Amino acid sequence: MRRIVFLLSVLMFAGCGGGSGSGTDTPTQTPSKTLARCTAQSVPQTIIGDHLTFYLQSQYLTQQQSSIVATLNNSQSSGYQFHWQQLSGPSLTLVIADSPVLPFVATASGDYRFQLTVSGKGVTYVEDILLNVTDGEGLNVRLDHQVVEGGDVSLRLDRENGGVPQNIAWCIAYGPDVEMNLDNTEVPLFTAPQTVTDTLLIVRATGSINGVEMADDVSLLVTNEASITSTYFTTPVARTHLYRENSPWREVLQNCVYSNQLGDSCSLTTLPLIGQETTENDADKEAIMNRVLVSHDWMGENFEAFLNTLDSQSDFAKLLQSVTAIVISYDVRPSFYWVVTGAIYLDPEDLWLTAVQRDTINEAPDYRSAYGEDLQFLVPWRYVKDNDYASIYRDRALRQSRTLAELEPDLASLLYHELAHANDYFPRSIHSSLTGPTLLDDYSKRSNNQALGSDQLAVLYPLQSAEMMSLAGVRFLGDTATATEKAYVPGDVSGFFSPDRANDFYNYSTSREDAAMLFEETMMSYRLGIQRDVAITDKPAVISASTVTVDWGERGRVADADIQPRAAMIINYLMPELDGSAIAASLPTPVSMRAGESWLSNLVLSDSSNSKNAPQMIQSLDETAHPLQLSGDRHPQALQ
Repeated sequence: MRRIVFLLSVLMFAGCGGGSGSGTDTPTQTPSKTLARCTAQSVPQTIIGDHLTFYLQSQYLTQQQSSIVATLNNSQSSGYQFHWQQLSGPSLTLVIADSPVLPFVATASGDYRFQLTVSGKGVTYVEDILLNVTDGEGLNVRLDHQVVEGGDVSLRLDRENGGVPQNIAWCIAYGPDVEMNLDNTEVPLFTAPQTVTDTLLIVRATGSINGVEMADDVSLLVTNEASITSTYFTTPVARTHLYRENSPWREVLQNCVYSNQLGDSCSLTTLPLIGQETTENDADKEAIMNRVLVSHDWMGENFEAFLNTLDSQSDFAKLLQSVTAIVISYDVRPSFYWVVTGAIYLDPEDLWLTAVQRDTINEAPDYRSAYGEDLQFLVPWRYVKDNDYASIYRDRALRQSRTLAELEPDLASLLYHELAHANDYFPRSIHSSLTGPTLLDDYSKRSNNQALGSDQLAVLYPLQSAEMMSLAGVRFLGDTATATEKAYVPGDVSGFFSPDRANDFYNYSTSREDAAMLFEETMMSYRLGIQRDVAITDKPAVISASTVTVDWGERGRVADADIQPRAAMIINYLMPELDGSAIAASLPTPVSMRAGESWLSNLVLSDSSNSKNAPQMIQSLDETAHPLQLSGDRHPQALQ
């Protein structure tokens, strides 16, 4: 997103990001166009209470995405907390009950009564609203919601019974004009207009299903926000709130880590690292949850469940001692750690459990500069277990749910990587000696003295290949490729990479990423039995898992004899309670891929007892269910 790109491209102190998205080349966008206004406008039913005004749809139909929108009569909604409750009617699942917009889908007709409590600025307002739902049929557009002015907006038109509605069109049914990108008519994208007051915007989708014309209106409350004064967050950020309302950090957390008014880094006395308020090495999960900032409550709930259920060794609870906060917001993409605030920012795509939760996550793409287009090779990667993909890819259009356990491969690898940055900069062993006044000051002193673990790694076990270093500058940092680099074929790159001591191409981008990649892969193998594949392939015109051909590749490369000492060193630095040498030595022996076969064909390797089933397993794979991932594609091009 534009904001994240700004942060990570102009600041020198960001840890890389790691979202769940995949893909090969930079997507292209056609220019957005001003959306036409609908011939028939949708004027909402307005009900004015003592302190609140409710905007109701002209009709409510069963099985259709619906909502109630609320505003304050004499004030903007900024600075107030909203809480919805259902008082009567058939039971509904209210995933977003903490916003001025209450979205829901009614499964039965009848009367429904809701209560809204609005609190803030020394006042509390409580008012009820009644509406009627009738049986009906129509399109479904996800999701009615609140968005800040200037913020990115994505909508999604449901596929009915797996089929795509035909003749899809969009128009403005009520409110201000917008310019919309319709490259994908099922998922329109636009920027919320600027407003002088909280403003209702209604967008309509029309289309036909089995020859029957249908429509749906989606309601968006575009909220007026304070002028942006921050030198760090210079484009709009979503509204967030503390997951724990009674957190002792409620007065400072948001202003210090996710605010368009953040002028300077907060001091350590204002917002210390989590580990500075607890005993060293104490995995205090309550202290962690007091530092969680969310755009929607379900994000904090799922994160807490993950820590309580799947962090059995307390790895993440310990590593989180080196951050000031955890920000989980629908507009964060990709995930990243940032030393300016000391916080880790998580893309909730790694945390959703239900389709309704996923509906709340913005789909505005994480566009990356087309670095390395002139290079004639690719470096794909994946995590595998038992000769299969460790992660289950869920197509958003299918509206599937997933279990908490299914979060583990993606979320664990993300957290190991991003928290490696935080602990590289501020390991628990030095928390008591940090002098500030800000984390940025301490980072600068430590970096200038080459005192970070990644600095020590580069001195003791430096990477050797100058060619790979230069190619990483092209692929990840936007350097211009030389004529020689443009001419390299996969065999050349395999010759540079395979004898060296990096476990991935991305290690060569910076010493910080070198350390994080080693830690991530080692811990995934040691704790979860999940190994990482990496390969050098060609770059055909059509790029997919079945079309790219492996020139060289390896599974579990971090266990290579020349790489083990590097992994051991960084584990001992980041988690000294572990025995890095023993862990590195215990990892499965690396397995070579079969050169000349596709990336997909190399999913099942010959050391496995399942190898005899390889042809059947490969044939049964739906390639679209496992998009090709390339080295660095979970990471923005961050300057270090």
